[in-house]
Amino acid sequence: MKKPTIDSIPAAPKPWYDPRVRSIFFQFIAIALVFWGGWTLVDNTLSNMESRGISTGFGFLGETAGFGIIMSLVPYDSTMTYGRTFVVGLTNTLLVSAMGIVAATIIGFIVGVARLSSNWLVAKLALTYIEIIRNIPLLLQIFFWYFAVLGSLPAPRQSIEVGGVLFLNGRGLYLPEPILQDGFGVVWASIILAIAAVTGLRIWAKRRQLATGQLFPMFRVGVAILVIVPLLGYMAGGAPLEWDMPELRGFNFGGGIAIIPELAALWVALSLYTASFIAEIVRSGIVAVSKGQTEAAKALGLPNGLTLRLVVIPQAMRVIIPPLTSQYLNLAKNSSLATAIGYPDLVAVFMGTTLNQTGQAVEVVAITMAVYLTISLSISLFMNIYNRAVAIKER
Repeated sequence: MKKPTIDSIPAAPKPWYDPRVRSIFFQFIAIALVFWGGWTLVDNTLSNMESRGISTGFGFLGETAGFGIIMSLVPYDSTMTYGRTFVVGLTNTLLVSAMGIVAATIIGFIVGVARLSSNWLVAKLALTYIEIIRNIPLLLQIFFWYFAVLGSLPAPRQSIEVGGVLFLNGRGLYLPEPILQDGFGVVWASIILAIAAVTGLRIWAKRRQLATGQLFPMFRVGVAILVIVPLLGYMAGGAPLEWDMPELRGFNFGGGIAIIPELAALWVALSLYTASFIAEIVRSGIVAVSKGQTEAAKALGLPNGLTLRLVVIPQAMRVIIPPLTSQYLNLAKNSSLATAIGYPDLVAVFMGTTLNQTGQAVEVVAITMAVYLTISLSISLFMNIYNRAVAIKER
């Protein structure tokens, strides 16, 4: 046999022909171009602003705002800074987004299940709701609830009264405000204890079901624990809770909690509009579950309610969650339409009034964009974590 010589040994391939090397090289070039383009844009913007005598920087956040805001979840008055207006707008945006997500999810799941009901009337009503609500622009729905529905409510002196504690008029909904007294820490401790007890009981019930096949009435027992334990803590703490009742003072109500019409209109419109899309997502997720699963559950004698809750919905969630995440993101971003009816969200307060008074367009717009990006990424992160938790685990 002829021995191999140095000349007969094939040369090592050049790095350029390695796909991994080319991939890294082109990615590096792309990232460098993006950074170069971004730096060029920022440098040109700052140079143009400086040539026109426009100040830059975030020092304006410490200046006095000088304007009022009709609703604030944190203490605020006109003597506070523009930085405070940012906090007010941010909390108001988070409030309506969180309320909308919760309400839209509940309504969407109910309508989505009703869409598949064997009752002809229920199914057709659900279909009518979906087709009407999701095909009308959201902005028009916001105007409808604000001007046509809430705008037609009576004046404060002719308020719609419920039990002498709830008052509804054209200026908002007024509710009693709870005032926590000394000793309410006992109630908080009892609430935490009740949640821990329900969590532990749920784990035990699941293990018991896997071992014996017997179901435990978790819902009824859990609700009883969540109600009775905090109630006992409330009584043990000496009832440390008082109520600030709303009352008519002059031309408007004072005291209590006031839900302004702008918040109510935006919340209802966002919730109903997004729920119409969620309902179709839920319907498609349920339909995606094999009929054999339902037939097997019925063969075992499970009633329709348990079949839906224990068999169908858990499997449908793997199909529902990804598009559901997109609807949550859309709802959070659509909340910026609040400026059309004067709800003081981040866009109206910070990117509206604050920008107009300070002229710091680049900084204000950049901060607002960063906030919405952070909110969207946070929602995506949470939903992705939940999606991995309910996904089928490969063995």
